Amino acid sequence: MSERKVLTQISSRAWEHPADRAALNTLRSIPGFDEVVKRVAGALGETGLRQLFLANAVQVGPTQRPKLDALYSEVIATLDWPVRPQLYVSQTPFVNAGAIGFEQPFIVLNSGTLSLLNPDEQRDIIGHELGHIMSGHVVYSTIAIIIMTVGLNNLPFLAGIALMPFQLALLEWYRKAEFSSDRAGLLVTQDRETSLRTFLKLAGGGAGDDAIDLDAFMRQASEYETQGTAWERVWKILNTAFRDHPFNTVRAAELQRWITSGEYDRILSGTYLRRGDEGTKPLGDDYVDAAGYYGEQTRQFTDQAFSAINKARERFSDAFRNSTK
Repeated sequence: MSERKVLTQISSRAWEHPADRAALNTLRSIPGFDEVVKRVAGALGETGLRQLFLANAVQVGPTQRPKLDALYSEVIATLDWPVRPQLYVSQTPFVNAGAIGFEQPFIVLNSGTLSLLNPDEQRDIIGHELGHIMSGHVVYSTIAIIIMTVGLNNLPFLAGIALMPFQLALLEWYRKAEFSSDRAGLLVTQDRETSLRTFLKLAGGGAGDDAIDLDAFMRQASEYETQGTAWERVWKILNTAFRDHPFNTVRAAELQRWITSGEYDRILSGTYLRRGDEGTKPLGDDYVDAAGYYGEQTRQFTDQAFSAINKARERFSDAFRNSTK
């Protein structure tokens, strides 16, 4: 492909999904949210997290995985980010990556991710994680990772706080934040097929000695979103409620919508919000857009969730009555 465009001084607000900002505002408004953040960060701290990866992962540098280090430099240059967070590779077959930390976040790539993806697709993943850092997601996503790994009931320093509303709101935001950072990944690859193919591989693995078809995967994504009975659509929502990431078909479809909207092309043409200029656009405008999007999602979820519960109750009651006849 042609040389990638450097997005000079680009602000993360240029790509952030409105539902990401709205979900984070909702999370922050929950009573006890600030206390949870303070307790988790205070109990674990930056040093403990970093020592874990210094002890049992490989820090990437000019002589340690130099090709990956050079690729990382290109990602940072494309988004014109002045800070170079540390990058680690962790030995694990699970395909994943993360941006972790509090004051000085760093990026971790699982070795399984590097084995599955080619260098351009790795570029997308690294751009995605750098996008999390640039958006200021990492404090909250680190807390989400800790809670999902350890479990709420195993964190004694959170005793006395009503945690279920916090957990649901945290996971809802965590999923919406993925939509924002998926856009950052695309802005780094600057290639639609590369970024969408990454979702295909995350969903179904590599081709091996066979073939994979991106167009068929995108048709599958459309089918998942648009087809199914009302009952099946309700279960889609319920199946997602406790997930940390949206389904890969949903992420692919959401990214394609952003491309189709024309916003991606406008950014590549140089029309985007720059760091330091965020205050020139009234925050209220963003919040109105975000609240509209997120409010509708919330209303749909609430209505459909109650409908699902009622239908499930009816089905269990019918099954129980039939079993006693």
